[in-house]
Amino acid sequence: MTVLKAQYHHTENINPVVVFETMSGDLYVRQHEESLIMDFPLNKPKPQDQHEIKDLLKAAVGDLPIQDVCYSPSTKKLMIRLADTCDRSELISLRPEAETLLRNETTGKIKSLIVTLKGPQTTQSGYDFYSRVFAPWVGVPEDPVTGSAHSVLAGYWSEKLEKKKMMAYQCSSRGGEVKLQIRDDGRLDIIGQAQIILQGTFKI
Repeated sequence: MTVLKAQYHHTENINPVVVFETMSGDLYVRQHEESLIMDFPLNKPKPQDQHEIKDLLKAAVGDLPIQDVCYSPSTKKLMIRLADTCDRSELISLRPEAETLLRNETTGKIKSLIVTLKGPQTTQSGYDFYSRVFAPWVGVPEDPVTGSAHSVLAGYWSEKLEKKKMMAYQCSSRGGEVKLQIRDDGRLDIIGQAQIILQGTFKI
C-alpha cells in the first residue's frame, strides 16, 4: 500500500485508476477520499485434510485448538481457523519458527500460511475477524498487512458470517485495519489506508 499511496499523494497522480503489473496479474487501484481501494478476485478456499499436514499445523499454532483448515490452490495459501474458544491475545502470542515451517512443508504446494480467528461478538471491537500471515517460503517471516490473504479470508468468512461487507484486522506487530466488500460481480474490494515509510530517488 506504500507504493499506492505514493502514486496518489506524493506524485499527485490524477488518473482515476492506477494499474500495477504483478506476477499474479494486473492490480487495479482507485482512490476514495483518504482510502485506497484494491480490486481483487475472490479466492474462496477449500477444506483441507488436517491429518495430511498435522506436523505443519503443530509448527504453526502449537496446541491451540483448530476449528477449520482450508487451502486456496489459486494463491497457494493455507488458512487455519482457530477455535472460537481462542481469543485475540492467543493469536498475537503465536511465534512460529520460520525454519520449522519450512522443514514441515517442502512440496511447494504452500507459499503462505494464514492463521485467523473470529471476532468477539460480546464487545464493541467492530472487527469480524482477525488474522496473521506467515510466508517464509517466499522469504517473508511475517507479512504486516496482506491484500492477497484477505482475498482468501473474505471468501471464507463471508460464507460463515453471511456478510458481504466486513471489517478485519491483521495482528502483526505493525498491524492494519482492512475493510472488505464483495461486489455484485463476485470480485472483492479491499479498502484501507497507507503510510509512506520509505522514499528515495534512483539515478541511472
